[in-house]
Amino acid sequence: MENRNPLEPSGRNRTYILLTITIFSAYFIFGFADSVRGPAIPRIQADLVASEFRIALLLTMNSVGYLIACSYTAALAKKISMKGCAITALLVVAVSGLFICYSPGFWALVLAFFIANLGFGMMEISLGVISAATFTKNTGTMLNLVHFFYGAGAVFSPVLSIRMMAARFGDNLLGWRYSYLIIFSFALVPALLALIVRLKKQDYDKKKTGYAVLLKKPAIWLIIVILAFGVTCEIGSVAWLVNFLEKAYFFSKERAALQLTLFFIGFTASRLIMGPIIDRIGFINSLIVATFFAGTAITAGVLLGETGAPLLVMTGIGISLVFPTMMAVTAKLFADEIDLAITAVTTAMGVIMVPANLMVGIIINQTRPVFNSLFGDAGVRLAYSAGYLFIGLCSFSAFVFLLLLRRRQKKAGQLV
Repeated sequence: MENRNPLEPSGRNRTYILLTITIFSAYFIFGFADSVRGPAIPRIQADLVASEFRIALLLTMNSVGYLIACSYTAALAKKISMKGCAITALLVVAVSGLFICYSPGFWALVLAFFIANLGFGMMEISLGVISAATFTKNTGTMLNLVHFFYGAGAVFSPVLSIRMMAARFGDNLLGWRYSYLIIFSFALVPALLALIVRLKKQDYDKKKTGYAVLLKKPAIWLIIVILAFGVTCEIGSVAWLVNFLEKAYFFSKERAALQLTLFFIGFTASRLIMGPIIDRIGFINSLIVATFFAGTAITAGVLLGETGAPLLVMTGIGISLVFPTMMAVTAKLFADEIDLAITAVTTAMGVIMVPANLMVGIIINQTRPVFNSLFGDAGVRLAYSAGYLFIGLCSFSAFVFLLLLRRRQKKAGQLV
């Protein structure tokens, strides 16, 4: 009897196509909804009169919600299946739009974003496991294509959300609250598709090694650290680029949002084009080049001042490859325990990301008074530059740990 992957769709082509459409559409909505925060953050900050530290705290609570969701999703899947987790996650995202819209103050908004990121975390795990188990051929190409749809959603998000926030109905401004409500409600579309698609229920093998044994393997920890720094750079760029351009270089909100859209165009195109190249030259080798490029682009972009803004936009070309390609590395190195490995990697990654995300806001908040006293009006620009340089440092850190992973896997004869 053929030993089929329990998450793989049945042999009928129709089922496979429907599953693929469900995965792609879910990631498209994921990218669209997750990327609203870039243009929304300056509006939220102004509306709630929040400091950079409070904004960093808001973003950090996003990571905490994501982290908690990653820690329980695999256990929940044993009871309701990965498909059930994916549907639940999409519904949580849709409902959280209501909470964001009607949150009465800052701390209620923190809670609403926390709930939203519980949904995003569950989506990351459930869709990641289903994708890795389904696309077993040309893994690098297919997983980058899957995440291309995340980037495609993110491309449309900044400009459309800015226009939506500025839209008026009579004398009433739609604003960021109702924009979140409308955009997050789109998560219901892939949820309905997921209800239709049929997946074989996963048979959880009790003989699997478990987390204790898995986490004793050095390769898994290198993957975790690489992902933590790489994704911190990705999320930091998305969350802070618009705010940085508006506060440091006085870009208009429309112009700043356009830069984020261009960032996501490069981000998305890179995932679409680079997949086959990554499969050919190797996952780890590709990521060494990508993280070095991203770190260099951020550093040069900040140091050059306003003329370096295009380099900050180009960061997306390199940093976009980190998450899907490292998921492909994980799937290849731990093929027999994909669900355990992906859950362990994303959960531990989140632990590192929480303080890393908070650091950007802390650096800006703590250095601004010093720079203001020394350089006057230039203090805000210098403080934001210091915070953004930390994002670049995260990419360089991922680069260093990728070199270590490459050396280890080459010695073991398992370089992927």
